[in-house]
Amino acid sequence: MLNLKDYGIEMWPSDKIADFRRTLLSWYDQEKRDLPWRRTKNPYFIWVSEIMLQQTQVQTVIPYYERFLKLFPTVGELAVADEEPLLKAWEGLGYYSRVRNMQKAAQQIMEDYDGKFPSDYEDIAKLKGIGPYTAGAIASIAFNLPQPAVDGNVMRVMARLFEVDYDIGDPKNRKIFQAIMEALIDPSRPGDFNQALMDLGTDIESAKNPKPDQSPIRFFCAAYFHGTYDKYPIKEPKKKPRPIEIQALIVTNDVGQYLIEKNNQGRLLGGFWSFPIMETNLVSQQLDLFDNRDDEVMEQVSKKAAFEADYDLEVKWSQTQFPLVKHTFSHQKWTISIAEGQLLSKGESQGRQLAWVSLEEMSDYPMATPQKKMLETYMKEKALL
Repeated sequence: MLNLKDYGIEMWPSDKIADFRRTLLSWYDQEKRDLPWRRTKNPYFIWVSEIMLQQTQVQTVIPYYERFLKLFPTVGELAVADEEPLLKAWEGLGYYSRVRNMQKAAQQIMEDYDGKFPSDYEDIAKLKGIGPYTAGAIASIAFNLPQPAVDGNVMRVMARLFEVDYDIGDPKNRKIFQAIMEALIDPSRPGDFNQALMDLGTDIESAKNPKPDQSPIRFFCAAYFHGTYDKYPIKEPKKKPRPIEIQALIVTNDVGQYLIEKNNQGRLLGGFWSFPIMETNLVSQQLDLFDNRDDEVMEQVSKKAAFEADYDLEVKWSQTQFPLVKHTFSHQKWTISIAEGQLLSKGESQGRQLAWVSLEEMSDYPMATPQKKMLETYMKEKALL
């Protein structure tokens, strides 16, 4: 077991820990938020909510949660769901690997646990896409096991509570906060204890503009007494996302349908449909494959020409200028330029999953936020012409 003294942290005596538990849970009983996943002990429902709440605000999650459970009300139905309706149900939440991992975990439950959600912490943690935090949340809330659920909110509260001089963003330091929580967690109400800290961390103990004078646990808090709230938690800034230039090609045919493509290659946005897009540097690599070229020819070969060759299309391109579309992922920052064209002829593009669809039909296809931004920008500009 981790010795907190080795990290400069002095754990409280048992009577102070008991007082802390009573204080926190009394506040929670009075102030807890009424959320749909708090009205159930169904581990599948709690699991869905916890995965959705990662990187997403509570009010955004509620309609997604309710719709998802109508579509996939059981682990078994999630396990056998087709990819497109599954991605469509997740559309807009981002981090789409999460829902794919959920389906793999559902399949594990069907195969390894006879369709019954495991009730043991170690078994829960073996499921695909479930880390220590999510396993702790499910175990404590659904099964009343005294397992901490340590996320960024909880680490922030603990860092201020004990003036922890370790970076909460460094994964190797998580064990410190886990050990603190193992000492503090209420064994009779572990789920409520974890959720109380979640509520506290998202509001009163928030990262920006905290309200320490309103905190129910302020008289236990070392940072409150020492006036060091502005120092804790310690967190090194994240690396800035890498900028990438993208060319989007919006092509219509003579009946007003648009060309869209399913991404069957990359992990990023895999399985989603969008207008054809090409990274600028990848286009440059493609152009380097042309033989017997001179500088004048190369200047005339454009991204549009590379697109036509790659997709076996002939397109008449318009001169319309569209505003740039910008979208930031956790590790990439896209700047998307849009080109519009009218189809003249088409051949048989190999190795691509393409479709020609009307505007009305686009809603039937799972599309991620960058595609929605492209479509919105395109339609807005067309309305102004």
